[in-house]
Amino acid sequence: MNLFRMHILIPVDDEAILAGVFDVKRELESEIRRRGMDSEIKILETGTVGATGKGVVLIVYPDNIYYYNVRREDVALIIEEHVVKGRLVKSIAHEAGNDLKHGHKAFHQVGLTRKQPRVILDKCCMVDTYNIEEVISYGGYQALEKIISEKITPAQIIDTVKQSGLRGRGGAGFPTGLKWSFTAQAPGEVKYVICNADEGEPGTFKDRLILEGDPHKLVEAMIITGYAVGARKGYIYIRGEYELSIERTQRAIDDAMAQGLLGDRILGSDISFHLEIKKGAGAYVCGEETALIESLEGDRGNPRVKPPYPASKGLWQKPTLVNNVETLANVPHIISNGAEWYRKMGTEKCPGTKVFTILGHVEYPGLIEVEMGTPLREIIYNYGGGVKDGKRFKAALVGGAAGVFLPDRLLDVRMDFESLKEDAAVLGSGAILVMNEDASIPEMLHSVLEFFAHESCGQCSPCRIGTKQLLNMIEDFRAGEGAESQLDAMIRMSETMYQTSLCPLGQSLIMPVKSALENFREEFPAKYKTKAESAIDRRKK
Repeated sequence: MNLFRMHILIPVDDEAILAGVFDVKRELESEIRRRGMDSEIKILETGTVGATGKGVVLIVYPDNIYYYNVRREDVALIIEEHVVKGRLVKSIAHEAGNDLKHGHKAFHQVGLTRKQPRVILDKCCMVDTYNIEEVISYGGYQALEKIISEKITPAQIIDTVKQSGLRGRGGAGFPTGLKWSFTAQAPGEVKYVICNADEGEPGTFKDRLILEGDPHKLVEAMIITGYAVGARKGYIYIRGEYELSIERTQRAIDDAMAQGLLGDRILGSDISFHLEIKKGAGAYVCGEETALIESLEGDRGNPRVKPPYPASKGLWQKPTLVNNVETLANVPHIISNGAEWYRKMGTEKCPGTKVFTILGHVEYPGLIEVEMGTPLREIIYNYGGGVKDGKRFKAALVGGAAGVFLPDRLLDVRMDFESLKEDAAVLGSGAILVMNEDASIPEMLHSVLEFFAHESCGQCSPCRIGTKQLLNMIEDFRAGEGAESQLDAMIRMSETMYQTSLCPLGQSLIMPVKSALENFREEFPAKYKTKAESAIDRRKK
């Protein structure tokens, strides 16, 4: 067994690929070979480190030094100075020489590399995703082995998930164990489990990075879930644009099959489970579970009328369980460590951790994992590094495009399902878009409405017509021809859509519309002309 004195981790995600990560990797391998250091230095391709906008990242262990925006021509310098001579290359290291505001030590106290209670992301940026032996040595498939060796029954698994208090991380926050029990109790020999990885909301990419960083965790979770509810077949429905996620997940499936961790009689047990990837075609509405099922069957991805629910009549009219990536990724940890361990994190009604994407006007945009109930202020200022360029915080769109505009008076709201509900807000997809004092809420709302009008499947009239009418009204304001009475009309229309639309796409617009107009109403007449003002301007011309 070769013991390396140093590891150089190369996080690879779509952003890194665009920045030329593979050119840097090849140059790094070539330089290490040229110097005859192959037996001393190990290079690992891992999942994301969580930071965005930092180009190619290299992490040197055991020094725990992060190099950002690394170019091919920087490699020889890093090897000569850091690897050989043990000196920091200040020009590209994230420390005082490159970040005068925080300094190197401060960056580990404020920013995305600040210590996090990582459960979902524990292997991301730590293991080689293409090496199943390394994944197993780091605890992968430990929960599956425990189930087989201790002969844990499906009912016991469901009971453990119920006791853990795990709630769906797709947005609704429905109790996961309870949802599993519906499918488990449904009559029928043929059942299915589907992982919803069709992540189509602007600013939401947590599931993609989980898949890229630790696909084996999802494979293990799907096997356990299938065993618990009585399903022997599972599908991972991945957005077609997620090429790296698809590649790594397929590799994980193939390697698990080769190791006897998938297929018939897994590891000699009575558990059998087969797993397959299905690519989505990029329709946002297919994030809704029945629309996803329609698409998976080969039909147009339109939502179904409910009831019946998928638990009784889902894929090909068979009992079906649908959970999203982050929800399922909790399962192996709960089974390995127990419900009581899981409940020690988060809040009483919302245990565990939550993965968030921080975007917008922050110093350190990217991906973090914190305990449920962490205040919004802590997420923005301790992990996001605060509002960029020292500007004042104005608002945060919390929960994705279908979320809520929160003003500064709600900066201390706790980020969990119950606390946000008290302020008529939602956790949603976990996306947090931070806006500074210069941001225009009307322009942001226009972007949201434009997205929903484009993505409406058109199946039900309230959504098909309502999204277009809301967009028309906000565009009247942009053209300086809106009347203030239209603001109240927008709220009434979105409330009607909430009550009458077939699926969450039309039902969700009440949240961004109402929160924008109630919390920032003064911006609409202040920034946009009224019809009367516009008419006066025309007469003057």
